[in-house]
Amino acid sequence: MESKKQSILTLLKNRTENYSDKVALGMKTQYGWKELTYSGVGLLSRKLASYLINEIKVEKGEKVAILSESKPEFGACVFASILAGTITVPLDVKLTKYELKSILSDCLPSVMLVSRKHIAMAKFLKDEISSIHTILVMDEPYYNIEETSIYQLPDNYDAKWRVRSSKSTAFIIYTSGTTGMPKGVETTFTNMLTQLDDLKFALDQILPFKNINLLSILPMNHLFEMTVGFSTFLNFGCSLYYTSSLKPKDILSIMREKRIQFMVVVPAFLKLLKTTIESELSNESKLEQMKFNIKFALAKFIPSYRIKKFMFRKTHDKFGGRFMGCISGGAPLDISVGEFFQRIGIRVFQGYGLSEVSPVASINVNRHSDIASVGQPLKSFEAMVDNETGELLLKGPCVMKGYHNQPELTKEVIDEDGWFHTGDIAEIRNGGHIYITGRIKNMIVLSGGKKVFPEEVEAVLEKSPLFSEVCVFGLSRTFGSKDGTEEIAAVVVPKQEIIDKYSDEELEKVVRAEVKQLSTHVTSYKRPVNIIVSKAPLPRTATNKVKRKDVKALAQV
Repeated sequence: MESKKQSILTLLKNRTENYSDKVALGMKTQYGWKELTYSGVGLLSRKLASYLINEIKVEKGEKVAILSESKPEFGACVFASILAGTITVPLDVKLTKYELKSILSDCLPSVMLVSRKHIAMAKFLKDEISSIHTILVMDEPYYNIEETSIYQLPDNYDAKWRVRSSKSTAFIIYTSGTTGMPKGVETTFTNMLTQLDDLKFALDQILPFKNINLLSILPMNHLFEMTVGFSTFLNFGCSLYYTSSLKPKDILSIMREKRIQFMVVVPAFLKLLKTTIESELSNESKLEQMKFNIKFALAKFIPSYRIKKFMFRKTHDKFGGRFMGCISGGAPLDISVGEFFQRIGIRVFQGYGLSEVSPVASINVNRHSDIASVGQPLKSFEAMVDNETGELLLKGPCVMKGYHNQPELTKEVIDEDGWFHTGDIAEIRNGGHIYITGRIKNMIVLSGGKKVFPEEVEAVLEKSPLFSEVCVFGLSRTFGSKDGTEEIAAVVVPKQEIIDKYSDEELEKVVRAEVKQLSTHVTSYKRPVNIIVSKAPLPRTATNKVKRKDVKALAQV
């Protein structure tokens, strides 16, 4: 029987040949469009893989780290890593040097592939991590760059591509870093190929045809983008375009120029886009605003998206006229935002998942189902709700291999029967549809889908000689454009001598300054926005654990 690894090598070869001259990956640069065809991606990935195997002698199972923003070359580097039999470790470019050092100390890569923007960080990490012996730049060569570009490698496109077991790790996706215990999700070839099969089945129900143009706005270090936005749509033979700007006007410009038909997004982007449309509408005449509002009210009773698209043709023209819809994941979808787009003829399919399940577990593909649902489980999954805790449990071949170097932590989330404990509270009803109603984990989910583990931030703040206790958690916003989303809050109890030394006003300033300084050790989105100073000790359990929920309740008073 053909192994999963052989299957993926065959899959890469077939897609390269079948869609040879079609644009696979493209990005708008200051010099115009940089585009790679399917055959171009194949050649570049084979050239790099041959160099890894023949020139620098990487061994099967070694790690190759990628430090880059999303761009066409990123995909070629991922495929090269697969061909060379190495494990790919995509890194978040927004992490600090402390976080990246912690992650790389855990996985010990031998090679770093880096974009031009992040060469200085790569050099720092190479000096700090002894396992890294080679840095290659992913961009075309520039006169002031000393490191070798992947475009400058020898024109050797052949090697004995390496076959590995279907149970072998394809990717390690890290979700935290600073504490010295980074959490790296090991995703196998079986995980990935099962996801491709599951998502093809789901997307057959969403898309009337597959030969489409997509715009990618999510970072490739996220498994959501790697699996859905990248791997799944390349498997269909689509053309995938990247943007270096997340400004709505720039995104809309690309959508018009490349006639984008579909996207994979996080809810924060949809909220921003809705605000942009409403802002532009407010600049229209009173008559135009009235027309829009009347049509918007009528559209509620019209099931046909084709008719709704015709009704709001002016808005659709701003999207390029061909935009059909998007999959939204990474964070809960604001129902009013989803309904807004559905009403103007743009379908929004809410999905649910976690990196630990490779990562998509469900997509709400049913046209007539409740938009609040995240849909039924994908076909390879079993799902159930724990009767005692209300926690959603998932089982199937997409469940990760485990956390890298952390067998005990893996046992905490995957039980003896193979059920993965998501930490999310859910209900399953309406013919097996999943409704996420809350979280039992401490994890904070920000508006853009970023995940923050409070323990990681606490570990940094607790290093202060000024602080006695620290508790970090998420606080919900109840106003403005981020209404309903979470922000990071920190309650700090200073040491008694610090409390005695300063007035209340001075104490507030000292604590805030200390938190701000220490927070430079974590990436910007993990830094506390709300800082609350408490002179009273934090409430604790009999086993001396901080009662996080009680602290949060006190902070909201």
